[in-house]
Amino acid sequence: MSLANLADLRSGAASGARELRLGGCGLTEFPREIFGLADTLEVLDLGFNALSSLPDDLGRLHRLRALFCSGNPFERLPPSLGDCAALSQVGFRGTGMREVPAEALPPRLRWLTLTDNQIETLPAALGERPALQKLMLAGNRLRALPDGLAAAPALELLRIAANGFDAAPPWLTAHPCLAWLAWAGNPFARGAAPTGRLVHWRDLQVGPLLGQGASGLVHRAHWPDAPAGLPQVVALKLFKGSMTSDGLPQHEMAACLTAGAHPQLVGALGRLSGHPEGRDGLLMPLLPDHWRVLAGPPSLESCTRDVYDPGLRLSGAVALRIAHRIALAVAHLHGSGLTHGDLYAHNILWDGQSGEAVLSDFGAASVLPEGSGLARLEMRAFGLLVDELLRVSVDEVGSVLRDVRDACLAPDVLLRPGMLEVVQALGAADRG
Repeated sequence: MSLANLADLRSGAASGARELRLGGCGLTEFPREIFGLADTLEVLDLGFNALSSLPDDLGRLHRLRALFCSGNPFERLPPSLGDCAALSQVGFRGTGMREVPAEALPPRLRWLTLTDNQIETLPAALGERPALQKLMLAGNRLRALPDGLAAAPALELLRIAANGFDAAPPWLTAHPCLAWLAWAGNPFARGAAPTGRLVHWRDLQVGPLLGQGASGLVHRAHWPDAPAGLPQVVALKLFKGSMTSDGLPQHEMAACLTAGAHPQLVGALGRLSGHPEGRDGLLMPLLPDHWRVLAGPPSLESCTRDVYDPGLRLSGAVALRIAHRIALAVAHLHGSGLTHGDLYAHNILWDGQSGEAVLSDFGAASVLPEGSGLARLEMRAFGLLVDELLRVSVDEVGSVLRDVRDACLAPDVLLRPGMLEVVQALGAADRG
């Protein structure tokens, strides 16, 4: 058995389970029956219960790779996590946590989510976890990061939005592996309040759900009184709450509206007002029904890499066109003083045929500090995207994609090209 629940656990039917999902079961204590799965259990979800501690002998779960405890009242990251030899993914989001002991960090830590807590400091040991690849810290009270993270050899994704940083950690701009960074909502971060056209809830006819992401739900909507030149059928993104894994909804709205209109961006037509529950929302153009996402988001195994359909095959010309179109989008953002922060294939929608594509989701977007080199970090994200496009291509168009990939992945951040340079190189090769 690979998946089980509380009823299976208590009846003994969970024997041999690799995954155990006990979210929202009203637990006040850790079920000791879980230890009966020590030889097989790899994923344990205890989210949204009433747990405030974990047993001291948690290390008995010697095969446990992923543990999720979000939504429980943990004021302290349990020290016994550090005894779990195989544990690589840890999630304690929205627990009210204040303290992260060094001994609580497992040796193989790869993905740590501590979003939406009350953490003021992090232990130096966090920078001593060589596998650390993904670090989610948005919505805390941090004013600094451990200096050791500057040399973290695998760190690629970092979320520090909505904290208390008076200045960006100086090592960020030189980190050779960082590719996805979000920092909006800190004292050092420039920002603007959401502006643009206001559209009242009563002026919309909200239709079916089209999809959802980490920050919100996207519905089809009818806007019968849309101003001349704007569509009457639109997409409406309703934000789920006050904090996402990337940051605050108001920063996403502000960035999306600041970016303005561009053919390769899913921009905003206006922002919502008058929602009966006070929810924030954005009106966006509705793409044709046949457009689809280029890939799925990262999995537990891939961590920072998107998951592509195994059957996806692109011609070299189509891969080149997708890369060119997204380069145009990112160049526009950088020219507008913004980074996207989440430049991934799962945030790219394309036509499924010719390679026409647009970039969506501004949840991790940030305003660039004047004179900073932070935009060059995003060049690595673009290089990784190009590498993925090359992997699913069935033929080639010269060497331009490989050359762009290699340049964008240069370990020395200062040697990476700017996005305008990339646009010129790709545009010269893409005649579509």
